[in-house]
Amino acid sequence: MIISKKIDRKKLLETIKDYNSFFLVGCSECASLCGTGGEPELEELKKELEAAGKKVTGTFRAKTGCQVLGTKVELKPFKDELADTQVVIVMSCGAGTQAMVEAFPDKPVYPSNDSLFLGNMTRFQMFDERCSLCGECILEQTGGICPVTNCPKGLLNGPCGGTSNGNCEVSPDIRCAWVRIYDRLEKINRLDDMKKVIKAKDWSKSQSPQVLSARPKKEGKKTK
Repeated sequence: MIISKKIDRKKLLETIKDYNSFFLVGCSECASLCGTGGEPELEELKKELEAAGKKVTGTFRAKTGCQVLGTKVELKPFKDELADTQVVIVMSCGAGTQAMVEAFPDKPVYPSNDSLFLGNMTRFQMFDERCSLCGECILEQTGGICPVTNCPKGLLNGPCGGTSNGNCEVSPDIRCAWVRIYDRLEKINRLDDMKKVIKAKDWSKSQSPQVLSARPKKEGKKTK
């Protein structure tokens, strides 16, 4: 899931100071779990804007804020509210904000959140970064623990010489990723995998921007 945090409200109010009417768009998935774009947060921001003398024409929480076409369809019942608004404020990640740019090409669209990282929720509204979206996964070689993300140095082969008592030299509070990988491989009887040298990654696979089509390719027409 995409982890986000609320933008400082003073900064947001300064950004939108020249506008008077707003429509708020939240997200039922990542932002709701982060406490940045669910129903309580929509109501909270609505009250803050109204307290600042602004008009909120409506609020809406998308099923999946980054789904471009689906969200456009969901917004159809709010035609009147949207016609009466100057600005759309999006309470999701950056992808959700840019989806709304496509839905409202003639209106200013502003985010209320900063997008931080791809993470796992370990407890309610507590998150760990575990994947760097590097485009070339090596988890099958490292016991399912990613050294690219979990090692501050991103070492593909480790541990380094700075490991002390199983902890990272960058921060004593961080358990060395490669010690964790060793312990994991030992538990699953794959310790010999530590002897295999992981080749340098092809970082071009994580260059931006990227486009992917998951649709199956259609077979071409057969010719006689």
